[in-house]
Amino acid sequence: MANPNTSEAIETLAAEIGENIYIDVAKWHLYLQDAHLHTPLAERLYPLLTEDNLSEDQVVQILQSIPIKLGGGKREVPLADLLPMQCQVNLLDLLEEFQRKM
Repeated sequence: MANPNTSEAIETLAAEIGENIYIDVAKWHLYLQDAHLHTPLAERLYPLLTEDNLSEDQVVQILQSIPIKLGGGKREVPLADLLPMQCQVNLLDLLEEFQRKM
C-alpha cells in the first residue's frame, strides 16, 4: 500500500500542476487538470523530488515519454511538444518550489 503522506504529496503536486500548466492547441489553453493529465504527470515527476534528483533534462525526458493521443487516436504527440516553452519553465519553477517546501 502506498504511503498516505506520499499519496497526499502527489495529490498536492498534481493540483499545482493542473491549475498552472497547460497545453496549447491552436492558441487554446487546455490546463492539464481539465485534460486529466495532471495526476499521471505528478506521479512520474514526484520521485525526482524525493531523490533530490531534479534536473531540467529529466523533466523534459518525462514530458517526451508521455504520449498524447489526438484525433481519436489517429496521431500521438509527446506532451513536451504540446507545452509552450514558458509552461515548461513554469513547470520546472513549480517543481523546484514544491521540492523546497518538502
